[in-house]
Amino acid sequence: MSANKVIKTALVSVYHKDGLDEILTKLHEQGVSFLSTGGTQHFIESLGFPCKAVEDLTGYPSILGGRVKTLHPKVFGGILTRRDMETDQQQCAEYEIPEIDLVIVDLYPFEQTVASGAESEEIIEKIDIGGISLIRAAAKNFKDVVIVASKAQYAPLANIINERGAETSIEDRMWFAKEAFGVSSLYDSAIFNWFDGGEGSAFRCASDHAKSLRYGENPHQRGFFFGDLDDMFEQLQGKEISYNNLLDIDAAVSLMNDFKETTFAILKHNNACGLACRPTLLEAWKDALACDPVSAYGGVLITNMVIDQETAAEINGLFYEVLIAPDYDVEALKILTSKKKRIILIQKEQPSQDKQFRSLLNGVLVQDKDLHTETPEELKSVTDVKPTDAQIEDLLFANIIVKHSKSNAIVLAKNKQLCASGIGQTSRVDSLKQAIEKAGNFNMDLNGAVMASDAYFPFPDCVEIADKVGIKAVVHPGGSIRDQESVDYCNQHGLAMVMTGFRHFKH
Repeated sequence: MSANKVIKTALVSVYHKDGLDEILTKLHEQGVSFLSTGGTQHFIESLGFPCKAVEDLTGYPSILGGRVKTLHPKVFGGILTRRDMETDQQQCAEYEIPEIDLVIVDLYPFEQTVASGAESEEIIEKIDIGGISLIRAAAKNFKDVVIVASKAQYAPLANIINERGAETSIEDRMWFAKEAFGVSSLYDSAIFNWFDGGEGSAFRCASDHAKSLRYGENPHQRGFFFGDLDDMFEQLQGKEISYNNLLDIDAAVSLMNDFKETTFAILKHNNACGLACRPTLLEAWKDALACDPVSAYGGVLITNMVIDQETAAEINGLFYEVLIAPDYDVEALKILTSKKKRIILIQKEQPSQDKQFRSLLNGVLVQDKDLHTETPEELKSVTDVKPTDAQIEDLLFANIIVKHSKSNAIVLAKNKQLCASGIGQTSRVDSLKQAIEKAGNFNMDLNGAVMASDAYFPFPDCVEIADKVGIKAVVHPGGSIRDQESVDYCNQHGLAMVMTGFRHFKH
């Protein structure tokens, strides 16, 4: 490969000019000449540096409303020419094509235009042609050319110039090329996904934000997070967020997003082990903790209300990994930050993704996120005994929790408090037995409680077991060919049952 290269000519065509003036000044001091178009050319000249217009090089003006500016052999030839190939050099001399050693370019704001709700015509005009072509050409010829494909690479370029002037190494140029193809792949993925319109004709997902984690699910596994956590959270203190922390945080945020009244939840291994809705945050915390104070140890805590001093004092007695809230009182923070390893987060916004995907076998599985939350109108009463208004509130409460629990899942609840849940069992009966046992371990009174199931009951055994411990109302999706057997049992024993028509498996 080529040795170090000295930048002599730079082609610059950008929207984001913040921070560029210092780089251009340093390059000018190193004797680098500039080539540009339109607003960027005027910007360079406003700094007092000479700048040749691309139009003067090509002999063609910007045409077709700006669609064609740099697409010309004298531009791309100067980028793609191989300096160590004699035939390339002869052709450049024959056609008077100057070498271009540095390309600084950014792309039309396609994703931002889509997000703004613009019309199709405006969106299409923000599909960059010249810029993306410059990026690919310069990145392909990284042996001889430096490509700066976004504002994110301004700082690394500035560091090189400050340290070594206008000279770059092959390692520098290869790194910039790698970053450039990252920019182009993200851009093209966004364009494809817009044209695809959610049809799923192909899978394209890209992210600029990469975070290397300490390890994956276990210490012998590598782990990475792709996304911008700073958009969603402000981390006030604590250790680095781990792979498993992120899984729990995602589960916690998704769960809490379905509750509107004052709620506190405690999660462990992506499942709620304590949750309560109450008039005050302190009551919600105490009743959430009462569900299972053993599992709460080392858990992830989340609320949808500002944490006050009194609640913080109670929380402070428990060892936990992560605490998430929309904000904290000043005095509450003084208490909560006394133990420095705790991860304390302010949640700034709700997750916006409506798709889920996971790798498996030799491909990727994609689905819509389960964003459906049942309403009172969707509860179809199927028994002689109808649920009371209070029971309907509890049934909806329990159904939210079971939606966010590992299948097979059973949730027992009473007075908007999680009494116990049975999760991740291969048998629905085993899940129910697990929940009943846990409720007994923590003295949770099941008399008058309700039961929610993430899927239908294939046999009446679950409602029979629930009845014997005091459950009085049941919610499940329905859909079994033997639904009537469970309905008959409820009618014979005075239980209320409603069906929703929505299954909430979570594997």
